[in-house]
Amino acid sequence: MKPKQIWANLAVADLHRTAEFYGALGFKQNTGMPEPADLVSFSFGEDAFVINFFQKEKFEANTGMRFSDGKSGIEVLFTISAESRKEVDDWAEEARAAGAEMISEPVGFGNGFYGFTFAYPDGHAYNVFYM
Repeated sequence: MKPKQIWANLAVADLHRTAEFYGALGFKQNTGMPEPADLVSFSFGEDAFVINFFQKEKFEANTGMRFSDGKSGIEVLFTISAESRKEVDDWAEEARAAGAEMISEPVGFGNGFYGFTFAYPDGHAYNVFYM
């Protein structure tokens, strides 16, 4: 199998809050989504990895699938690469200003590693990592 692209689908409680949060972090919102707007979509990184954020109740009703509660356990941990320790620190400031829950503050560990973890209000977790 040779997939052309892979993307992630996550459930959220509030699409407007989601759009504001990821927009505040500088991610590019994908346009041209179908109406009615039951999702908001963003591209992440140089390879434009797509994460679609669906209105949880509507997605579950349409698919019969249940999303886990991101606040009680991590369903997936996305890692964002940083080019320097300063960039990690800048990300921490931006995430905090956007309303992220800071799971851990920037810290050095291992052999030259540096990073921190934050979560979006629905619990989706991200690592910002420099090595």
